[in-house]
Amino acid sequence: MHHIQQLAADILGRVEAGTTLTEALAAAHRQAPNLSASERGALQDLSYGSLRHLGTLSHHLRQLVPKPLPEPQLERVLIVAFYQLLHTRAADYAVVNEAVTLAGTLAKGNFKGLVNGVLRNFLRRREQLTALAARDLVASSNHPSWWLQRVQAAYPEQWRQVMAAANAHPPLTLRVNRRDGSVEDYLKRLEEAGMAAATLGGEAVQLAKPVAVRELPGFADGEVSVQDEGAQRAAHWLDLQPGLRVLDACAAPGGKTGHMLELADIEVTALDIDAARLTRVADNLERLGLTAQLREADAARPEAWWDGRPFDRILADVPCSASGVVRRHPDIKWLRRPGDFAMLGRQQAEMADALWPLLASGGKMLYATCSIFPEENQQQLESFLRRHPDAACLRQEQLLPCERHDGFYYALLEKH
Repeated sequence: MHHIQQLAADILGRVEAGTTLTEALAAAHRQAPNLSASERGALQDLSYGSLRHLGTLSHHLRQLVPKPLPEPQLERVLIVAFYQLLHTRAADYAVVNEAVTLAGTLAKGNFKGLVNGVLRNFLRRREQLTALAARDLVASSNHPSWWLQRVQAAYPEQWRQVMAAANAHPPLTLRVNRRDGSVEDYLKRLEEAGMAAATLGGEAVQLAKPVAVRELPGFADGEVSVQDEGAQRAAHWLDLQPGLRVLDACAAPGGKTGHMLELADIEVTALDIDAARLTRVADNLERLGLTAQLREADAARPEAWWDGRPFDRILADVPCSASGVVRRHPDIKWLRRPGDFAMLGRQQAEMADALWPLLASGGKMLYATCSIFPEENQQQLESFLRRHPDAACLRQEQLLPCERHDGFYYALLEKH
């Protein structure tokens, strides 16, 4: 079993070097193609869990080993082992033995004794270490200090709830395909399948306990999709009517594209700059039995792809920090840097400005992010309105992550 611990430590190393968790997991699966389903599940839990709790786990490490070890992989092995000892059912002795065996393969095996000692010390002092970490804001919030400070500044009343939600396990929310049946009918089917669920309004249904997608009744036939309740608001905000020409400017992976087409008979052009990600849009639409015109293109450079016919609706789901979906992607909080926001802000403004001329007079554009930071959201809206006197904001909303949904921002703009 120690190879799972090793693969999880490798994944942490890749993320530390700047790779996303999704890519690092895929690389680990290529490295170890013969893992069983339960081993794959365990690897996913160890890598996601270690990153979710990295603030606390790193705090434990520095309490027990004050100076960084000469071989960084040893530190990652210890962090994964701490996670196993705190959050999994694995037997303590088995976790310690695995880590010691693994330490024997690193740094000429010079640190086997140290790893053994640190883990036994950890088991003895577990309660004391947990209490110490709880008194340290960075450790207990499991976010970098600069991120914590920004959330506190933006949400002085709610920052504790925001941080707690960002560290929780995300809910599994489904979107029932209106073209195939009602939410009530689908809830009955879930009940028959022994899956407890509740409606959140609209087409959204939340499962009490997440399950594998393939187990969902009617999933393969397009009767239901997986989509966060916050993300499902976009299509409703756009006020879609039959026959409208709609642009989905950054469509991948295609959740909002599919939802728009389920709600109304519209003509959709779906763009994405990444060909590989565009195939996911195609797969999603094929499963739903819906069609859109898919184009590999840069939304911020319309001269390369636009035919000059104005759109009635534009969904501008702009590149952002993804700070609102950290519980689904716990690597984000460790990969982001404070300097990223200036670059993202430029991209956001550039894309919104490039898309605005493509909108018909009287048309509506929805500016959307999955971010909680005002500089990507309200501040972008204010500067956009200053640059475009022919734009009016009909409504805007900042959703913060909670039990129902992730964090999103929406601003609906109308062209005079």
